[in-house]
Amino acid sequence: MIVEQPIGIAVGSGTVLEAAVAVPSGARAGVVVCHPHPLYGGDMHGPVVLAVLEACARAGLATLRFNFRGVGRSTGVHDGGQGEQDDAAAALADLASRLPAPARVAIAGYSFGAVVAAAIAAREPAPVALALVAPPLGVTGSDAFARLAALRGPVLVVAGSRDEYCPPALLSRLAKDLSAASVRVLDGADHFFGGDLDALEAAVAEWAAGLVAG
Repeated sequence: MIVEQPIGIAVGSGTVLEAAVAVPSGARAGVVVCHPHPLYGGDMHGPVVLAVLEACARAGLATLRFNFRGVGRSTGVHDGGQGEQDDAAAALADLASRLPAPARVAIAGYSFGAVVAAAIAAREPAPVALALVAPPLGVTGSDAFARLAALRGPVLVVAGSRDEYCPPALLSRLAKDLSAASVRVLDGADHFFGGDLDALEAAVAEWAAGLVAG
């Protein structure tokens, strides 16, 4: 079981994010996990977010999950994905400050959170690794993720074969664009991974183990 500490993360302009962090003894790397769309009930307590968190914690990574602005106890209002990038960047900086230098911090995101995580991964300085869980390619298209081809660290893309928001054709295109990425398709799983959380955790655990070893 993860023992987390509740914290607040200041982003700027008075925005403070509700967050929870866990830094196990000896951890030298960590991961920030971004939740799905705030306007459709997404928050840091969702089962997919927790599954990703558990897989990373079991691998020995420090973890940080947070609510985007306007969600839960986070102040501010939803900003269509723009201000949310600042939220994720602030979360990465906070977790990095809790790890020994040089800090090695990755980012993972589910659905809308995957879009935000991808945008952060294209920034400088980029996180050391990236995990995209059920990226909503049917909504955003795959071009929004193609710029990640230059990312040096390990990249995981995992989605269900029955995910209506991540059509197989677009997922295949993304796999070609990100030729170095590990793309996992969970047979029978949908966008919400109901009944398939164990398979999701297993896929994320492999990625997390590589981050620890790296």
